[in-house]
Amino acid sequence: MFEVETYLHRLGFTEVPEPSSETLRALHKKHLMSIAYDSSHFIKSFTGFRNVVDIDIDDTFRAIVVEGAGGVCHDLSGLFRRLLTELGYDVSILAASQRWPNGQFGPDFEHTFTCVRLDGETWLVDVGFAGPSYLEPLRMTDEVQHQFGCSYRLTADGTYHVLERRAATGDWRSVYRFESKARAVSDWDSPRDSAAEQIVKDSLFAGTVLRGRATDIGQLVLTGRRLLTVENGLETTRTLIDKAEFERVVEDILAGAGAGNG
Repeated sequence: MFEVETYLHRLGFTEVPEPSSETLRALHKKHLMSIAYDSSHFIKSFTGFRNVVDIDIDDTFRAIVVEGAGGVCHDLSGLFRRLLTELGYDVSILAASQRWPNGQFGPDFEHTFTCVRLDGETWLVDVGFAGPSYLEPLRMTDEVQHQFGCSYRLTADGTYHVLERRAATGDWRSVYRFESKARAVSDWDSPRDSAAEQIVKDSLFAGTVLRGRATDIGQLVLTGRRLLTVENGLETTRTLIDKAEFERVVEDILAGAGAGNG
């Protein structure tokens, strides 16, 4: 059964906080540090985007928050939206398409994350993206925003907002694009863009497991055996050849930072 106090304890909170931008930032980062992204189960069960965000909250809460499993975007964002709603935040669902390795964007409903309206501002909240991405919520603004050595900005592409990220060195890179229209769970009920869904099945979910977790100063993103480490905006990439090392990294990502750390 979903329990606010149990959820907060998992994130390192000893009492129920009042809703504020400061609390939202702390919740967001602690969530990314404590609960891992892990697609190992999802890639085996994915058949399309229909109803993919309509999770069983209680079952998902038990598996991820209580028992310590990881999850993918609809699991993690769905749980976090429920927590924010219980805490008094004004939330809605957003849909996004990720930038694929070939430079194209995926289908519009490929990714789901959250919009929070607070004190006259709109915040982008995403605890269900493996990374690399933002560790704390981003304001919907034209201004460049900086976090832990990385920079973020929103650019326009027709009716879409494109979220772009730049590490400490290198160029701006697109993370995903989205429309600011609030979505409903039922928006995922009907089949759409079946050709794009097939491409997703054949590429992103073709057996390559994606895992990720935030650290206090960055992120660990493991794609198959390729490990991306981000520390204060500095990125290093290497392939984990040694089986024992690979297993240690997987264990570290899935274990999370633990309650109260960070």
